[in-house]
Amino acid sequence: MMLGRCKQTWEARLLFRSMKSEGLQPTVEVYTALVSAYGESGQFDKAFSTVDEMKTVSDCRPDVYTYSVLIQCCIKHYRFDLIGRILAEMSYLGVECNTITFNIIIEGYGKAEMFEKMENSLTDMVESGSSIPDTSTLNSVIGAYGNSGQIEKMEKWYSEFQLMGIHPDIQTFNILMTSYGKAGMHKKIKSILKFMEERFFTPTIVTYNIIIEAFGRVGDIEKMDEYFETMKHQGVKPNAITYCSLVRAYSKAGLMTKVDSILRQVVNSDVVLDTPFFNCIISAYGLAGDIETMTELFLAMEERKCKPNNITFETLIRAFKAQGMTEVAQQFENKILAAKENSGRRRYYVYSSRRMIEA
Repeated sequence: MMLGRCKQTWEARLLFRSMKSEGLQPTVEVYTALVSAYGESGQFDKAFSTVDEMKTVSDCRPDVYTYSVLIQCCIKHYRFDLIGRILAEMSYLGVECNTITFNIIIEGYGKAEMFEKMENSLTDMVESGSSIPDTSTLNSVIGAYGNSGQIEKMEKWYSEFQLMGIHPDIQTFNILMTSYGKAGMHKKIKSILKFMEERFFTPTIVTYNIIIEAFGRVGDIEKMDEYFETMKHQGVKPNAITYCSLVRAYSKAGLMTKVDSILRQVVNSDVVLDTPFFNCIISAYGLAGDIETMTELFLAMEERKCKPNNITFETLIRAFKAQGMTEVAQQFENKILAAKENSGRRRYYVYSSRRMIEA
């Protein structure tokens, strides 16, 4: 399976053959792992031929887990056209979908915004009598509609699942708040928080990050700061995502003193900073015209072992151009082109960029 994820299917097949040559008889799980290896790499002809091979081996007939893995790989590679074929084969062999299989299919159709197929699969799940929808099903369905901005549909299905006796979990509330935040329905975020409190659900770091990002996006700095303080008082430790949302909001509002405060906080903390955070704060100082701090942060990335990416360099170039430093910007653009032509020069690319900025 790991070789498949690394696109090394030839080695995966070789390992499979080596196992057999050493007298180890493959099991259903081993065959399924090989199916997964081919599926992960998008080699569906070989994945299906492996399933066919399984049918000829005693005690290795493909089971619901085998087909679930194959369906998941199809969804990953957007081969939704193959799902019907797999389900037909399962039906012919008498292999019934279980709750996990249906959840994989429903989540896949939902993320692809194939809503009719998603709802049809949910109907099949309910009518099967043996596969009962659960909280994961609920989250997939409302998440699909919420992400696409169909709030009424999201709320309708939330109510439908309640009638089925399926109860929400913390992820459900996070999905609802994310959707309401994107739709600008901030009063509903507050009502969900109240609902959670009444039912003794404890907000997590993910919950607070969603809320902070939602209020920050619309420039409600006061509310954003209020929830940030509440988060800390509740003993929930901020992470890089939290600080990134704060920096974006403060930068957009022109509150660079608050960005300075965030920078001091993260420098004096044990928060693990990542490339997206550095891109965010570099952008903030770049937009403010503070080239000195911006370049210091770029150099600090190396010390924190965060690799700059294209966004980092594009942000630097944009800031240099805005300050009339066209020569430096051009040098960065040349380096990006050189790095694209020869990926092996990546380390030199970052090192020489550091030297150029220091100069």
